[in-house]
Amino acid sequence: MQTHFTAAQLENPQVAESERILRACVHCGFCTATCPTYLLTGDELDGPRGRIYLAKDMLEKNRPADATTVKHLDRCLTCLSCMTTCPSGVHYMHLVDHARQHIERTYRRPLSDRLMRSMLAFVLPHTSRFRMALKLARFARPARALFPKRMRALLDAANDAGVRATALAGTDTGGDTLNAAAGASPACAGHRSASEIDGGTVPWPARRIRRVALLPGCVQPALRPEINAATERLLARLGVEVIVAPGTGCCGALVHHLGREHDSSAQAKADIDAWTSEIEGRGLDAIIVTASGCGTMIKDYGFMFRTDAEYAPKAARVSALARDISEVLAEIEIAGEPPAAGLRVAYHSACSLQHGQKLHGVAPRLLREVGFTVLDVPEGHICCGSAGTYSMLQPEMSGQLRDRKARNIESVKPDVIATGNIGCITQIAQATGIPIVHTVELLDWATGGPAPLRFQRPPASSLTSS
Repeated sequence: MQTHFTAAQLENPQVAESERILRACVHCGFCTATCPTYLLTGDELDGPRGRIYLAKDMLEKNRPADATTVKHLDRCLTCLSCMTTCPSGVHYMHLVDHARQHIERTYRRPLSDRLMRSMLAFVLPHTSRFRMALKLARFARPARALFPKRMRALLDAANDAGVRATALAGTDTGGDTLNAAAGASPACAGHRSASEIDGGTVPWPARRIRRVALLPGCVQPALRPEINAATERLLARLGVEVIVAPGTGCCGALVHHLGREHDSSAQAKADIDAWTSEIEGRGLDAIIVTASGCGTMIKDYGFMFRTDAEYAPKAARVSALARDISEVLAEIEIAGEPPAAGLRVAYHSACSLQHGQKLHGVAPRLLREVGFTVLDVPEGHICCGSAGTYSMLQPEMSGQLRDRKARNIESVKPDVIATGNIGCITQIAQATGIPIVHTVELLDWATGGPAPLRFQRPPASSLTSS
């Protein structure tokens, strides 16, 4: 693609990178074939090629964003399916990130939109605030129909979290899970090893083969604390020392995709500083992430801070150590047997895992190795519509993609759904009665851990569509 940035503009490293990305595009249109929003609307501006033209025009002319550009870039899920399809290697992710930051700086949204985005940025990246919001939302659940569609996803998530907390309180699956049911995620409990968090119920093997740091996350500890608990148990059983570095929390992805560059940078720097202390102290073999959306973000820290003299080397080192939980487990021999003979698992490959991190086949292979029957889902490359805050900011499109995904999953008649991202879990659970769990929960179960709670069918109230 021909560009016309000035020499002065190109002195800005971010502009120079966007110009390089734009020049790589050859207008072929292959990307439109796998773009979820183009699939729904058929509008060229709702496909990657159209959005690239909108971003080019805005950035090249260095003009304030207009309503049309904002509308169509807001509709982008950042699923990155276009990057998997593109034969020219166009790095769409970095271009759309730049465009969203420009929009945030130059465009004044309607008041209701500004309030919604500010609320999401204030609440979601902070586990304690999000947990309190969930408690308040449960009281509002009976009046769900009176709330705007953009708020209903939060009410549904609050109801689902409340049902699970009640169920967890009645189980005996180890001290970590019981602590989580009481409202304190074990992964946020401070600098402790998995064996300490688990109350000593999981003995260490004779030899500890690795030392890793687990990202606690922000939303996940409140919605699904059992995911990190299962990760800690499984890794401990395999001889991996798991710690949670004090000061780590949200990776910054949620506000990053809202275009809030300052907020995302601050959150990322806090994590980088915490992990750097561990690296330079007792050392780390890996930084483990159980939410693939966070993993994609952390693996990009090196690029994000490439021009920051202080943080560039530290960020690059953190990115190099970042691993999805499935990557680490694939490097360690896992022996197990399926606890339920013939259990059929529909594996949903999260966009951030298959397109963002290029790890499409790793988790299904692990599930097959411990004996589960893994089913391929039709249209597996198409997003479920979660995409971080997208389900609350774009409820119409998100709902259509969610229902389409649920129909495709149900068509293979699975006993359970497995995936590697908390957003996908929350999204898909609203449209089907089939239990949905994190992949690591099944692997933990197959190697001696407790059965995942999600094998209980959720109540009908939590399945209400948006």
